[in-house]
Amino acid sequence: MSRTGLFSAAAFCLSLLSCAPPQHAVDEKYYLISSNTTVPYWQEARAGLSRAAAQLQVKAEMAGPDTYDPKAERDEFLATIKKKPTGIMVSASDASLLKPEIDAAIAQAIPVITIDSDAADSKRLVFVGTDNYKAGVMGAKVVIAKLQGKGSVVIYTMPEQANLKDRLRGYTDTFAEHPQIKIVELVDIKGDPRVAFDRTMELTEKNAKLDAFVSLVSTAGPEIAAVLERKKITGKAIVAMDTDAHTLEGIRNGAISATIGQKPFTMAFLGVKVLDDLHHHPPKSLSIDWAQDSFSPLPAFIDTGATLIDKSNVEAFIAARKSETSSQ
Repeated sequence: MSRTGLFSAAAFCLSLLSCAPPQHAVDEKYYLISSNTTVPYWQEARAGLSRAAAQLQVKAEMAGPDTYDPKAERDEFLATIKKKPTGIMVSASDASLLKPEIDAAIAQAIPVITIDSDAADSKRLVFVGTDNYKAGVMGAKVVIAKLQGKGSVVIYTMPEQANLKDRLRGYTDTFAEHPQIKIVELVDIKGDPRVAFDRTMELTEKNAKLDAFVSLVSTAGPEIAAVLERKKITGKAIVAMDTDAHTLEGIRNGAISATIGQKPFTMAFLGVKVLDDLHHHPPKSLSIDWAQDSFSPLPAFIDTGATLIDKSNVEAFIAARKSETSSQ
């Protein structure tokens, strides 16, 4: 073909593209539903949601209670189904509570994926998030090193949340290899950081023999550190979760030993793209148990990764975050 012919073919292709209907309809809208939407973790997820929506030129919205309230999250999910959304991603604060609602959405041909905290027994299509068991193993190794294989540990959690169950398993399985490390208490903070503060205060005032404090949630680590600083207690290991500003500052000043950073921005960003692909290239059925299908077009789990952040890399992490947020 001559050069003129090539230019003509290219021009023809461009004309087809310019005349083609847009991929996304004006009423295409995706929802992210979580609990405790005002905490920094979910604000990072909101940024990922907005970034993906802008790239795809679709609408996206975060919804859910601004406190830890699984029942309110379920109610928000039900209200969202009635809006006939293009797709829903949800962080299941209580998987058993949300399972029937997720299944109902799937029955109405609304694609649903989970992010951050899974509802594995539901008909959700994909889970996008951290390998929480590995995150627990990662944190446990920090505790073991700090305590040199011997000591008493208290862990702060919310027992009904699936991702926290997996993190706890990672800790307990790893500690089992070091029988001189004992978990002496599990504190249910009930989604309220004040519970973490108050219980830590009670433990210190009783002079409880504790060598390490572990938070499986983003909000408890800074509260634990605040109590120990107030009481002028030093030499204790604190392993936190996630990367809000107070946690990072605690690592900077030595109050917190380390934290495990997840990627809520990535979870929400990728979640929109997964839902968008499911909408434009739908599988033959949403109700098939794809996890049991060797030829499934969908993975059961997309691991967004986790990072151990301590004194050695906290400054680099903060600088990278500032660079990224300033470019948005």
